[in-house]
Amino acid sequence: MENVLYYGDNLDVLGRYVKDESVDLIYLDPPFNSNQNYNVLFKEQDGARAASQIRAFKDTWTWGQEDEGVYADLVTAGGKVADVMQAFRTFLGPCDMLAYLVMMAPRLQEMRRVLKPTASIYLHCDPVASHYLKMLMDAVFAPQNFRSEIIWRRTNSHNSISKQYGPIHDVILFYTKTEDFKFHPGTRPYTKAYIEDRFKFRDSRGRYQLNYLTGPGIRRGESGAEWRGFDPTGAGRHWAIPASLRRYLQQSGDGMKTIQMLEELLTQELIVFPKKKAGQPMYKQYVGSGVVYQDIWAYQPNTKGVLFERDECIDQDVKYLESEKEKLGYETQKPVGLLERILITSSDEGDMILDPFCGCGTTVAAAQTLNRQWIGIDITHLAITLMKERLNDAFGDSVQFKVLGEPVSVPDAAALAASDPYQFQWWALGLVGARPVEGKKGADKGIDGKIVFQGDGAGKFENVILSVKAGHLMANHVRDLRGVVEREKAAIGVLLSMEDPTGPMKTEAATAGFYESQMWGRRYPKIQLLTVADLLAGKQIDMPPIRQVGATFKKAPKATGPTSETADLPLDQA
Repeated sequence: MENVLYYGDNLDVLGRYVKDESVDLIYLDPPFNSNQNYNVLFKEQDGARAASQIRAFKDTWTWGQEDEGVYADLVTAGGKVADVMQAFRTFLGPCDMLAYLVMMAPRLQEMRRVLKPTASIYLHCDPVASHYLKMLMDAVFAPQNFRSEIIWRRTNSHNSISKQYGPIHDVILFYTKTEDFKFHPGTRPYTKAYIEDRFKFRDSRGRYQLNYLTGPGIRRGESGAEWRGFDPTGAGRHWAIPASLRRYLQQSGDGMKTIQMLEELLTQELIVFPKKKAGQPMYKQYVGSGVVYQDIWAYQPNTKGVLFERDECIDQDVKYLESEKEKLGYETQKPVGLLERILITSSDEGDMILDPFCGCGTTVAAAQTLNRQWIGIDITHLAITLMKERLNDAFGDSVQFKVLGEPVSVPDAAALAASDPYQFQWWALGLVGARPVEGKKGADKGIDGKIVFQGDGAGKFENVILSVKAGHLMANHVRDLRGVVEREKAAIGVLLSMEDPTGPMKTEAATAGFYESQMWGRRYPKIQLLTVADLLAGKQIDMPPIRQVGATFKKAPKATGPTSETADLPLDQA
């Protein structure tokens, strides 16, 4: 299999392209029903403080005729999903939240279909919808396959709140397809205070504490037999040799009887006899690698110095994004460390990872770093462009993937332009590496995209203004673009179009003159006309190299390996 980015509705993509039981792990971070408009922010290369914005999607769901149709399909299909959807409608009525759940239900059913029997799914959501989504997940995956509700701290503390506690967490619902699933969590460091309080003894192996060598309950056979004068049965207990001790035995004690293992451990000075007659033998429990992951993942600022033999803050690996280099400006971007922790815990190298709402591509970036295969799906060309840029910036030639669903021919592009002009606009701008600009009234009218490049002086930057036309071209389109370029004092203006420009339009562009670059010793046409056919044939804007100041999109840092710890599991704890 190969790595693939799909442009399109994930319900359609899953049904058409992803085979039954072919995926090892799914992480999804669908748009929340939180009545917020999420924007994608892009780095300004000219040093401007205010970032330009483009609305990627609006995550408010409104009940309508299409929802009625999907709801009817779900109910008539029968089963647990039908039961829970009818219960939701009885309780909620045909409201926005029900529309959100109707959108999610068939997608979750498709996800279950593509998961292998040993696979897991992590659904990232907020507390507004998490309890409804958990009931829906129970219906799709069965309640017995619910594993954990993970609480992840997503932001710093809020000082300004009104009639509520500070909302600083998200919920991640962890389910599996069956009882037989991959699960090998890592550990986080102990605190210094815990080690100093509990592990008070030392020997040549290091610090240790004494722990019981027996467990509660009577057992027959060797685990209840008397050994060296100690009778566990009389105390209502039995011999219980933990995994942390078995590792000192050949083949972890496989094939050895209980008494044999006890004798060998005593020979290695790992067992301590009690000083009092009524006591029981204890074993030496050494400091392990840390505490195995729990279900609260909360970065704690300003806690450097509190961890044992580690110079980092508590839960540093899953820290929320503030000013980190990896932050690309995508409003709902999650930290790579969060995804790495999930992938390391529930998948192996070479496994197939799927993110059906992949946004700016954090999941696929983490999968690539950890040597997993991946599939990413998103419904906006803007997100696909961001992901391609991110993967190429972070991994260069070492990452191989293909993109499906984007136009590859003029008829494809014409179909996209007819069905969704905004998606066509984002796709066309992506072909030339331009940043979309949110349409505004007044001064910014007529600007669909922008590229910034190094000017002739130090600290001086120049703009390329782009206008995209999906429909019929008219002569005034070139005149309008020329006027915008003059108004904005831009270096170059480019018209991207589906149709071929007319003779008068070409004449208008030719009379606009040139932008002269002393740095590069060249002249560049002031107004340039490019068609979709030109772009698909590989033609680009004639302009100074943009890489002088970095990509128009904020560059992702080079991949440097996983940020999560992959330490061995800790020793057994009392």
